[in-house]
Amino acid sequence: MLSTPLSVLALLKLADASVRALESSPFGPFAVTLCSDPAQAQAHLAAHACDALLIDAALATGTAGLAEVGVMAPATLVVGAGLNTEAVLACLQRGAQDVLGFDELEAASLPQRIRAAIERKRVEQDARKSYATDLATGLPHQQQLIEHMSHLLALREREPAPMAVLVLRIEGLANTQARLGLEAAHVLRRKIAVRLRAGVRASDVVAALGDASFGVLLGSILAPTDAEKVGAKLLKALLDPFTVAGETVAVSVALGIGQYPHDGAQPDALLRRALGLAASAAAQGRAGLTSMSDAGGRLVQAANDD
Repeated sequence: MLSTPLSVLALLKLADASVRALESSPFGPFAVTLCSDPAQAQAHLAAHACDALLIDAALATGTAGLAEVGVMAPATLVVGAGLNTEAVLACLQRGAQDVLGFDELEAASLPQRIRAAIERKRVEQDARKSYATDLATGLPHQQQLIEHMSHLLALREREPAPMAVLVLRIEGLANTQARLGLEAAHVLRRKIAVRLRAGVRASDVVAALGDASFGVLLGSILAPTDAEKVGAKLLKALLDPFTVAGETVAVSVALGIGQYPHDGAQPDALLRRALGLAASAAAQGRAGLTSMSDAGGRLVQAANDD
């Protein structure tokens, strides 16, 4: 057994016997936190490191942005009743490490399933670390962003100054993929990356956080309001429509900001804060517009779209 318990967040009903089994399991032990609603879960994930997330399938597919909080490493196990093959595959394709039935929450194998999901997530993260950049966009990935933040925060100990990390959660990528294909979705992600890089200074860092979120590290700002101004500028840039595979495509965007020193002094804490706020914020714009008729009229293409 581990000396430090693994953290499990359960956004569903979990029997007392199941909780006790997790807390004493040789595959853990696990420290279990029960949440009654998505907002509570988002707040917890924004404030605390988490190894695994148990979530009802209805919430996993119906709560915008909840999966994106999982960028900070929770291994996600989706639980549902009577899920067909298509639904199970959809959960796995969205990043879930396992899919369970509700009856399996009381099975003796639950601790082993959770630990296996955690280890799979860790292997995935280690594999990502072997690449300096996100292959689809050419941007630094999450681990590179954290390393940049660690370096800057070390400097801040000697020369105190505000800094901020922004997270932009994108809605509409899945619709683009469903309509135009996977490569079109990759093209859209690359075009989003181009607009983000064009909207900040050369010294700022833009990173890819999973498939539907981007991070922006503002290493030097004069005041917290500067981060808000940059965030508003980037939101505006991304709400201009894109052209992908000859189609007009629009996305909607939610923004979260983690401020140093107000929101923390460690990279993980600042990034969790920004991710949590981006996950809970309502996205601006109309997600998934894939044609001018969907938008109800003509959309003006951004100048740097190509």
